[in-house]
Amino acid sequence: MTKRCYAWRGNDRQGVCLQGEMQAHSKKEVSQWLQQQRIRPIRIQYQLVLPSWLRRTKKPRIQTREIVQMTRQLATLLHAGVPLLQSFDMLHKGLPPSDLQTLIHEVRTHIESGIALNQVLRKHEVFDAFYCNLVAAGEMAGMLDVVLDRLAHHLEKTQALKATVRSALIYPCAILAIAITVLALILAFVVPAFQNVFMSFGAELPWLTRLVISLSESFQRYGLAAIAFCLAAGWWIRHEVKRRIEWQRHLHRFWLRIPIAGPLTRHVCTARWTRTLATLFAAGVPLTEALDAVQDVTGNSLFQTATQSVQAQLMRGTSLSQALETTAQLFPPMVGQMCAIGEESGALDHMLAKTAEYYEREVDSTVARLSTLMEPFIMVVLGVLIGGLVMALYLPIFQLGQVV
Repeated sequence: MTKRCYAWRGNDRQGVCLQGEMQAHSKKEVSQWLQQQRIRPIRIQYQLVLPSWLRRTKKPRIQTREIVQMTRQLATLLHAGVPLLQSFDMLHKGLPPSDLQTLIHEVRTHIESGIALNQVLRKHEVFDAFYCNLVAAGEMAGMLDVVLDRLAHHLEKTQALKATVRSALIYPCAILAIAITVLALILAFVVPAFQNVFMSFGAELPWLTRLVISLSESFQRYGLAAIAFCLAAGWWIRHEVKRRIEWQRHLHRFWLRIPIAGPLTRHVCTARWTRTLATLFAAGVPLTEALDAVQDVTGNSLFQTATQSVQAQLMRGTSLSQALETTAQLFPPMVGQMCAIGEESGALDHMLAKTAEYYEREVDSTVARLSTLMEPFIMVVLGVLIGGLVMALYLPIFQLGQVV
């Protein structure tokens, strides 16, 4: 008799609801196994196993801000002298039923069985390599509370930086989407109604009106096909960029050369890079190992390649400041100068943190200036587009007296 897949749900000794899947010959076998694990079964149901290409893996819905809050609370509890298992118990009881509560219970169960915290965290996708490496360094040094506090501070700064950049993009993107929608509605419904009126005039229409009518007719004929093509092309390009490293490099290189977006992107990547490296180095992670975790933190393939080059030079005995001088086209000269001062004074982590704070302030001020300048620019563009359409539609009406 072949085994089947059964989905089960039950409560443990603390009354926590658990669920999972198990390969067994019958429901009775699943029930016996749950009782051995001291889990009271509530429901055991046969589950049809689909082919792998039809299966959709359900990932836990845990937001980054929840991880930041959990890290801050765990650091506070450990700093107050609360044992690790009891800290996770308190975190678990203080949360409503959610994916995060289930995650904390799983982590606590594995720790109770004797597995180190960093090894448990590596089994979950919500904790990246940077997070796990810092926790491992804190466990080895016996400073888990201090490392978690630094980690929470780093995550808070990173989230604040992302929120700053995101807020700068939301407003122009929203206005642009609304403008495109309004223009599409005018071309699809308003212009045809005016076109029927213009046909009764019996006179030649102004060139601007003829242009708008031609655009309206083209949009009615090919609008849906053009929108579908643009969406499909955008999806294909995005898929290929993720798959092809060379395309990523060309795109990132082009983006860094754009007059306004280029310097802003460079400052954002520099702030993330220095902040992450400062956090790792302050936690006791060796510099060459810390650079492994820093490679992917910027999300830019050019910075990733530059980090690998810096790491290779460090392994050959070159100092960090000298290695950064070879990447002057990416990292601003100030980064190398601050690293040189930190290496001479023995406070490299402090100087890297100061550098990160400087470029974070630069990003904030740049975004604030761009937001101030974008508002009148967007208003002018919208005024020209909407005003041009209104003028094109009403200009023949204004000239009606001449026709009569």
